[in-house]
Amino acid sequence: MTVVVGVDGAGRTRRLGEVAAASGRPVLPVAATSVDELGTLLVRARTDGAIVVVDDAHRLPAEALLMLAAAARTGVSMAITRRPTINRPELADLDEAVAAVGTVEHLGPLAHDTLSAMVTAVLGRPATAEHVAAVHTASAGLAALAEAVAAAPDGTPPALVARLQRRLAGPGRDTADLAMILALGLELDDEVVCAAAGLGPAQAAAATRSLRDQGLLVPDGEQMIPAAARAILADLSPPERRRLHETVATALLATGADPVQAAEQLRAARARTPTAAGVYRQAADRLRFASPDRALFWYAEALDAGAAPAAVAAGRAEAAILLGLPVDLDAATACPADAARLMVVAGAAAAHDGRASRAAEALLSANHPGPVLAVPALMATGQPGRARSAATGAGQLPLRLLAEAALMIGRPTIALPLLIEAAEAYEQAPPAVPVPDLPHALGALVAVTAGDTASAERLLERALSAGLGGPVAQSRHRMLLAWARLRAGRYDTALAELDRLSGTALPGRERLAFACLTAGIARRRGDIAQLRAAWAYAEPVLARRAVDLVHLEMMEEILVAAARLRQHRRITPILDDLEALIDRLGRPADWAVSLGWIRLQIAIVGEDQRASAVAASHLGSLDPEGARQQAQCRAATRWATALTGEVRPDAVLADAAELDAVGLPWESSRLLGHAAIRTSDPSTARRLLERAREMSYVDLVSDESAQDAARGGLSDREVAVARLILAGRTHREIGSQLYVSPKTVEHHAARIRAKLGAGSRAEMIAALRSHLPTEP
Repeated sequence: MTVVVGVDGAGRTRRLGEVAAASGRPVLPVAATSVDELGTLLVRARTDGAIVVVDDAHRLPAEALLMLAAAARTGVSMAITRRPTINRPELADLDEAVAAVGTVEHLGPLAHDTLSAMVTAVLGRPATAEHVAAVHTASAGLAALAEAVAAAPDGTPPALVARLQRRLAGPGRDTADLAMILALGLELDDEVVCAAAGLGPAQAAAATRSLRDQGLLVPDGEQMIPAAARAILADLSPPERRRLHETVATALLATGADPVQAAEQLRAARARTPTAAGVYRQAADRLRFASPDRALFWYAEALDAGAAPAAVAAGRAEAAILLGLPVDLDAATACPADAARLMVVAGAAAAHDGRASRAAEALLSANHPGPVLAVPALMATGQPGRARSAATGAGQLPLRLLAEAALMIGRPTIALPLLIEAAEAYEQAPPAVPVPDLPHALGALVAVTAGDTASAERLLERALSAGLGGPVAQSRHRMLLAWARLRAGRYDTALAELDRLSGTALPGRERLAFACLTAGIARRRGDIAQLRAAWAYAEPVLARRAVDLVHLEMMEEILVAAARLRQHRRITPILDDLEALIDRLGRPADWAVSLGWIRLQIAIVGEDQRASAVAASHLGSLDPEGARQQAQCRAATRWATALTGEVRPDAVLADAAELDAVGLPWESSRLLGHAAIRTSDPSTARRLLERAREMSYVDLVSDESAQDAARGGLSDREVAVARLILAGRTHREIGSQLYVSPKTVEHHAARIRAKLGAGSRAEMIAALRSHLPTEP
């Protein structure tokens, strides 16, 4: 007694023949006979000792199954085959009767050696391991399918198409409908499958069992075997395929599936229908702030599938602005319903380009939440009245907190904790809107102004870690992180952040910031060539005269660099614009100090004693809140006095120590260096220079002050004179080459001797040779 169990195509009939032959008995096959004929056959089996062979027992009528079960229990030898599913009690009774005194064989996928031999026989030559593996993948090792595709594993043999066509054309439309859905190869939830096939759960379960019994599903899974799926889809006409995709898309939408998952599945099936276009658009809308690059991909897919350009214009613009890509707002305004969203995009684009005033106007013209988003730009451009009015508008909590904090920006020490709160709220619930500047960026700029570079770094590192604001914001946060580290005197890490931005396309705001930082590094290195490069990079952006408050301190670097390059005419209008901006804000003392400090530094690099005295006097008249600004005001007077040659070393050292304590280490070192090269007392000069070296924690020790120290405290002009003296030139020859009088050269020589502490010309020559290495 033997029961052979297997799906269609697993080789049940072949195995039945082998069992019958091995029995050594006469074989009596049971065909579609009447009950009387079956009774006669069973009597004959008892008489002759034959084996009764029943192929596809699951197809026999109930009465025949009962008769066979009764015969098996009386000792009639039998071998039967059936599908895995036992769906009738009569079939179960027969199966039990035969198995009780015999064996049950379950046929599964072909073993590797058996499959290899089959493929070799079909090909007429030895099959490679790769070819056999491909056949196994296509057929799941099912004998009938493997034989059908053995010659071409990736093909769809017409005979296989016809076989499945006949099989699915029978009664039970449920199975055929489910087969077509599964043939698409999509990873769909049961609910979606049922909706697409139009089946209830019980119907779907029955249809799935039927497909499994027919050998169309992979073993122990609900996916269709690849060769069977290709054959089913090959039988569909293009309109039928499109309708099938449309059905799946409709089911995905109806069951509330994740649109991104739905879009991925539909694209895998190459769906290009109106409903699929809607799913692609929904996926893009879902991703436009979390993953703007993927969103643009899905918007493109939606357009390819037939979506109207106006329907995706606003979403595409929002995703593009987060990527720093150009946005054609004129074309995008084709959809009036999205005008407000597009104006917010326009505001963000203007802010990214460094045009804060234009950003504010665009945002004010938009509906909710445009006005609230405009508040930081309004304050940064000196429009506090309009900012207070706009701050009353509606907006999500992070945006309202940002607006409230921005209103206090004139007082950095008060604004900073409010901006930190806004940043925390933003992290918890990022608004679905393009924000011109995240609270993390604004908070970092204010923190640096307040002398709290540690808070600036924490805010920026959190934003970078969370990937907030998209790639364009990430570049900004990295730029500002470099600024905070530069201000703190950690130049190696500042350079590392700038290097990470190498090759990145930067918008106007970040181009100016990059130029400022490059100038800052060049100033600290004493690199005139890099200063010129930074100025050339920044000049086109500065030519717009689109200044704002929050970047004031950063602009110190490029403005002072420009002054050193004698570009006073180009920077004077910018300084005037900044003065007017601060006036409009009511002259907030801390920001007035920042601007006054820039004017002081410009005067110092130009060795303009009168201008430095005016700047120092102005700073001394201010009453700032911030500890850093207070230190700057006190140091300004000392610096301007030192420029005249009046150096009180203890006072200079005290002011320098205070600058260092409030987060201005480089400025501290420069104050010491400038005082050292202007004192007439060599011992004082050495004392100040030694302290300058100690306080120059920099790895870029070739900054202005450290470079001065390395060459004995000599100025650029004095170095030029000294080199010509070392070359053996006379005062007249030197004057002729440098376009100054011999008397002026004599004065330079006297100052060089004094700075070097040389008592004679010979001592001066020896000292110069130690301080000034020979130029190549």
